[in-house]
Amino acid sequence: MTSLIEQAALRLEQLRQAGVVLPEDSAKPVPVPSSSMPQVGEKTIPEVEAALNAPERMPAQAAAPKSQISDAPHSASKRVELDLEALAAQGFITPNAGRSQLADQYRVIKRPLIKNAMGKGAASLNHANLIMVTSALAGEGKSFTSLNLALSIAAELDNTVMLVDADVARPSMLRMLGLPQGPGLLDVLEQKFDMADVMLRTNVDKLTLLPSGSPHQRATELLASDAMSHLLDDMAKRYPDRIIIFDSPPLLLTTESRVLASHMGQIVVVVRAESTSQTAVQQALATIESCPLKMMLLNQASGQASGSYGYGYGYGYGYGYGYGEGDSGAGAKG
Repeated sequence: MTSLIEQAALRLEQLRQAGVVLPEDSAKPVPVPSSSMPQVGEKTIPEVEAALNAPERMPAQAAAPKSQISDAPHSASKRVELDLEALAAQGFITPNAGRSQLADQYRVIKRPLIKNAMGKGAASLNHANLIMVTSALAGEGKSFTSLNLALSIAAELDNTVMLVDADVARPSMLRMLGLPQGPGLLDVLEQKFDMADVMLRTNVDKLTLLPSGSPHQRATELLASDAMSHLLDDMAKRYPDRIIIFDSPPLLLTTESRVLASHMGQIVVVVRAESTSQTAVQQALATIESCPLKMMLLNQASGQASGSYGYGYGYGYGYGYGYGEGDSGAGAKG
């Protein structure tokens, strides 16, 4: 009998430690039949007893909320609203616009670029989904082309697109879109921000933006750094369905575009019809001679001139850059 009483006392002490409220103890505690034990909250005493006999799990349960928070996907990307009506009024392609000659022309332009980017082209290219849009001089329409190309690709069913303002000397993409300046590419290279913190999601499905970022005196060195190489490699490989368009500086006015070109899989050189000299075009192409794939796009061409390079356009271009001489392209009509 003594052994049974000791066992009962030990059990009652365990129940007290588990938070079970028990009647006042008598001078000599006696075991109580489990069928008559009162409930404690939502659990009966037998359930508490079972918990006492089970392996300890409290530390793991306590750590669960913290694990859930740390495993949640981090998405600090800011969302911006583009004024699609204002863009359409300026001659840009918008998602819900009706069919137009300009939209059809960009369909022709983007098709081989997408084919190459997805590895279905004639040649195998490194970083084929990185496409740089540039020109020989300022005012030839490269930024207009970059944005329209990105908007056209955003209409694809199987691809997403990121538009990068890599014209770090004279960034214009945010201004064209009516958005305030903010951190971007150069800030990421300086490790001031993470990529997710500077990317801008838009109300155009499948289109994201990466601004140029804060002006920097050594922008060329930043673009030529190992950090840039690693960043571009990660951008190219992270999402297999993403095509990345880089609006870069003119080839003959800055050195940044030549450095950037060395990382690109495809390069589109925009030439303004009846304006850019043949010598300037040849000099520009010579600066990117080592790049494997270069395409030329004739901007603001009349129907007769369009056969020179294969693509002709009749839209107006309303943005200047301010690089110096040759900066009189604003408002030109073709």
